[in-house]
Amino acid sequence: MNATTRTENGRLVIAVTGRLDSITSPEFDAQAVEWKAEPRNIAVLDASGLEYISSAGLRSLLALAKRLMDDNSQLVVCGARGLVEEVLRMSGFDKLIPMYGVIDDIPAPGA
Repeated sequence: MNATTRTENGRLVIAVTGRLDSITSPEFDAQAVEWKAEPRNIAVLDASGLEYISSAGLRSLLALAKRLMDDNSQLVVCGARGLVEEVLRMSGFDKLIPMYGVIDDIPAPGA
């Protein structure tokens, strides 16, 4: 798992590649402590490079979403496909964390 961050259109974008599982989720969680979005803004998890996600990875996403919500921000996922998209949808995460095909589909804050 590799996670990098950038700012795009005023949003924190977290690009995750590889596998997010019981082996890599502790590293993800440790990095996530540093990830802060502007209050009342959206943080985007770019899952286009994510190949696999396990229940440990789902727990890490949920913890990140909660931390951001506590800071008056919101986590959204974009680019999930294949098995990762299937796992997110089958586990009901698409009901908890909004999912979009591409980053350009995400509405601007307050829209």
